[in-house]
Amino acid sequence: MKNLIIADKKLPEQAKKNLKQFGFLIEFSTQSITYEAISGHPDIFMCQLPDKIILAPNLPFEFFKIFRDNKIHFDKGEQNVGMKYPQSAVYNSVVTENYFIFKKGILDTKMIQNLSSQKLISVSQGYCRCNLLPLRDDSFITSDKNIYQKLTKEKLNILYVNPKQIILPGFKHGFFGGAAGVIENDVFLSGCLKYFSDGENVKSFLQNLNYSIIELYDGPLFDGGSIFCLTPSVK
Repeated sequence: MKNLIIADKKLPEQAKKNLKQFGFLIEFSTQSITYEAISGHPDIFMCQLPDKIILAPNLPFEFFKIFRDNKIHFDKGEQNVGMKYPQSAVYNSVVTENYFIFKKGILDTKMIQNLSSQKLISVSQGYCRCNLLPLRDDSFITSDKNIYQKLTKEKLNILYVNPKQIILPGFKHGFFGGAAGVIENDVFLSGCLKYFSDGENVKSFLQNLNYSIIELYDGPLFDGGSIFCLTPSVK
């Protein structure tokens, strides 16, 4: 079965067209659950763990059916996503093989229950996943200075970029993590680095990690709440 790719329905049409070359694309959207600017952001409604994904219980039913039909391993969380922050950020954490990066006091308890040996790193940014792209070899790119400081203290390989040129309709700007996703050896960007002042730094950082860069359309980076790639279970 193909990988399942989940991305905001509001992404530019060319970006969505190009994503379809790499898997089965789900154009994600919701209504009247959280505020409009992030209503189609996957990282608001789900948290990706190394071996499964945690889904908000008030995710629209049709998406649960899609995940089941495509044999995606998931658990339901315990808290509903809400209309305003912090209820809108309860699933917006980063979980890797070695680290769990989150803001204390707002996350869903189901994520804690699914941890194994990950080290906990608490940050001040509630929209953690929006601001943090996890990469191989305990490497990261962030658009949040507090996250950058915390992970630097942990001696992790992290690049800070200024998010001011990232588009998020309804806001002054978006965040870097929300404009990107990883599928195996490729990093997908919803835009072109030539329109981003830190573009050369991003390119060098990713190339040093042996990633290929896939720019999905010719335009500025667009924050669509991350691009998630889910692999069907073989069980």
